[in-house]
Amino acid sequence: MLSKEMKKFLLLACLIVLFSGVNFTADAQCAMCGSTVNSASNEGSKEASGLNTGILYMLAIPYLAVMGIGYLWYKKYRKKNIIMEVEDKNISLN
Repeated sequence: MLSKEMKKFLLLACLIVLFSGVNFTADAQCAMCGSTVNSASNEGSKEASGLNTGILYMLAIPYLAVMGIGYLWYKKYRKKNIIMEVEDKNISLN
């Protein structure tokens, strides 16, 4: 019988293998398109605003993912119910 941790590891390994075999296409914005959008935004074009909003969404997703992983890591590994025993001594500061 596999342990719970081993099952999680195997699931993660299978997902990595599965997604590494999938080929996604991505469209990138070149410098020429960026300058065209900037000039169009000065003229009040809605396409430029939509493109800038899309860029902000693409920028926000990795940050949100890292924050979510950090929060889960914090919740899992923080110490609970720690009792600190501190001796009550008079300390001379002279």
